[in-house]
Amino acid sequence: MLRPFVEHERGLDPRNELPASSIFGKAHQRRTPHIYTDQEIVALLKAARRLQPQHSIRPATYETMLGLIAATGLRISEALKLRCGDVDIAGRCLTVRMMKRADRPLIGFLTRAKIQAVLNAPDDATWAGRRDRVLFSLMYNTGARVTEIIGIRCCDVVLEGQPAVHLHGKGRKQRCVPLWRPTAALVRRWQRSLGATAQDGFLLPNRAGARMTRANVTQRLDLAVAAARRHLPSLADRSISPHVLRHTTAMHLLQSGVDITVIALWLGHEDTATTHMYVEAADLSMKEQALGKLQPHEARLGRYRPPDHLMRLLEGL
Repeated sequence: MLRPFVEHERGLDPRNELPASSIFGKAHQRRTPHIYTDQEIVALLKAARRLQPQHSIRPATYETMLGLIAATGLRISEALKLRCGDVDIAGRCLTVRMMKRADRPLIGFLTRAKIQAVLNAPDDATWAGRRDRVLFSLMYNTGARVTEIIGIRCCDVVLEGQPAVHLHGKGRKQRCVPLWRPTAALVRRWQRSLGATAQDGFLLPNRAGARMTRANVTQRLDLAVAAARRHLPSLADRSISPHVLRHTTAMHLLQSGVDITVIALWLGHEDTATTHMYVEAADLSMKEQALGKLQPHEARLGRYRPPDHLMRLLEGL
């Protein structure tokens, strides 16, 4: 790209010098990767099994590592970082720790059954319980940040026609998010209980009628999760913060086939690169669906089933 530009400049002004094309040597070209056939992979694994032990590394270790790379497409750095706890023999899947660039924790989100248990946990017989049901339903529906949720006023909610809520986000930016019918019904009943005089007030006030704080929301969510654990014990091993509900909204939208650009608008992201982290965190079922679309029509869909000898090697590590 640089040489044609210099040639153009030299045509305008002969005083511009044009270095010889050989001064920088030959351009580096990446080698074309070799695609191994199934027969070559089998031969490679057999050759690894015949290797002599070196530096206390057994031949079975070489065979297992090469088999894992061939079967899963792992990077070498990812395969070397695998721990025994990352291998689920019964479920026949691996937890891969990302090595490229820097380690990033997996995004925590709730399944539909778990989020529904949290939404149903507040006591509907009390004023605070009814408010909390609206609070958590809005958080899940909109994927809003805590500051956006607690800043909603009654006049920001539109219940006629297509129900929606106007959110005031970072940098005084505003966005409109549609409400699902169950959420709109909850909000309608809640507004009715607040009375007509509360139109300019906060939709989700505290007992004194003032704006809730972030600590209030975290405390109420902790109480709801504790109540939900009595009916769904699998929640006991989860740390659920208000931001987990935001992640849950994004992941469920992604699982439902919503385009990533729409999710970015839904969450109020300026750049879709921020939203792309949810694509990277796509769970196993989504990856299986994607894999199924890539297989030929006559192929049988399902998870990869490694041979028995590879499973015995993994169990013996």
